[in-house]
Amino acid sequence: MGFYGDQVLPRIVNLVLDTKEFSAVRRETCEGLHGDVIELGFGSGLNLPFLPDAVNGVWTVEPSGTAMRLADKRITASPVAVHTVGSDGASIELPDDRFDGALSTMTLCTIPDIGSALREVRRVLKPGASFHFAEHGHAASEKVARTQDRFNGIQKRLAGGCHLNRDIAALLSNAGFEIERLRNFYLKGPKAWGYMYVGRARSA
Repeated sequence: MGFYGDQVLPRIVNLVLDTKEFSAVRRETCEGLHGDVIELGFGSGLNLPFLPDAVNGVWTVEPSGTAMRLADKRITASPVAVHTVGSDGASIELPDDRFDGALSTMTLCTIPDIGSALREVRRVLKPGASFHFAEHGHAASEKVARTQDRFNGIQKRLAGGCHLNRDIAALLSNAGFEIERLRNFYLKGPKAWGYMYVGRARSA
């Protein structure tokens, strides 16, 4: 990944996504999680304070060693047990029908083989379990979407492969999820970077 991708970018993400506005999004996204949860893109553990008491443990999928080190204090302070699964969401070495829920925040934009990763998450979820997500992606406005397409190449280079224009709802549906709840809105700031998909999708 190089020094920037390995050491600098995880620290930038840790700061940029640790805001009051996004904390409210995290709280909304984590609501209703229970039992054993797999988190795709654990990052620096910013979701840990928002996990409900009903969550027994979190199994993490995270490729960045630096992000995991940044998470150490949050893991220590969390009443929820944290278990490391691996670094590749497209290949989760756990049995089928294992988890009561799944969680992803600002992660689906970056995974290279996103289709395989979502199918893997669906595989390890128990039938009827929900995938809770908060992701940025392709905007409904044609004007904003054109801006996203224009800057997508630069975004991928500067933000570790992050795509501005992935249609999160379509990706989930194509992976076999049924979307139960979806709220679209813009975060404060440039619209091309802040069109959000927040909701839940059920594993059939």
